[in-house]
Amino acid sequence: MSPIVLGGLLGALFGASLLLVVRRLPFLRRPSVDDRIGPYLRDLGGSDVFLGVVDSGSPFYAILRLFGPSLRAGANRLERILGGAGSIRRRLARAGIERSVEEFRIEQVLWGTAGFGAGLVVSIVALAFGIGNPVGMLMFCGLLGVLGVLARDTYLTTQVRRRERRLLAELPTVAELLALSVAAGEGPAAALDRVARSCRGELAEELKRVLGETRAGETLVRALDGLADRTGLLALSRFADGLAVALERGTPLADVLRAQAGDIREAGRRELIESGARREVAMMIPVVFLVLPVTIAFAFYPGAVGIRLIAG
Repeated sequence: MSPIVLGGLLGALFGASLLLVVRRLPFLRRPSVDDRIGPYLRDLGGSDVFLGVVDSGSPFYAILRLFGPSLRAGANRLERILGGAGSIRRRLARAGIERSVEEFRIEQVLWGTAGFGAGLVVSIVALAFGIGNPVGMLMFCGLLGVLGVLARDTYLTTQVRRRERRLLAELPTVAELLALSVAAGEGPAAALDRVARSCRGELAEELKRVLGETRAGETLVRALDGLADRTGLLALSRFADGLAVALERGTPLADVLRAQAGDIREAGRRELIESGARREVAMMIPVVFLVLPVTIAFAFYPGAVGIRLIAG
């Protein structure tokens, strides 16, 4: 590495460190109203949780608390740039993640920082071997940071899809168990409680949440409507709506649940057939663009070589 590049990197590192120190000086910090009254409103008997880490003496929690203000500032700035807090809140609820939008933005900042750090390490190694230039490497680091921020958003969408697939896979079994419990003489709330305690999975946790809302004073119909709104799945919305309508109008609940379980299984079969058809079409891409050209090359290459030898 040339002395000019090394001096520029050291100067940039020193300038960034000095800027961080100056920004954190006490007389330059203006605490917000939330920061001033937060300690007086905090529940002294409960544990403090930050980014899913419970208050403890671990070094990881200490590091999170040390850089907490900077992370929150970066999260607020990222929220002003990207926006879409409502969409993120809905996707967090559909993914079953008990976190706020601010915590998700902090995770995006951490992912972006990790991407920028990885790019910085690669850039330093490349510059040490004389590859590239500092400006291009800085742009490369910034690009990796942006990709890290977007990767966390994409991973949230992946988490939503995985949870929705698990919910759809569990729904027919849960519906049939509810039908058996109701046919055995139990009421709707008791049947939900029995199935929620007997089953394991995402849908069982949602049923436990519904029962918790009913014990808190909410009606079962409204709690089921909240379940349909949280998940966003059409099949689960139909299940909750059918259960609510059966409760309101006195329709035989066991028959409704059995019919819904059959409809859900039939919809799963149709989706499986459609997925197989799409994958069959997708398999034509490697066949046409990879296997077929290689086959043609193996078929015609010996003949082309023989014609060239005869002509020579």
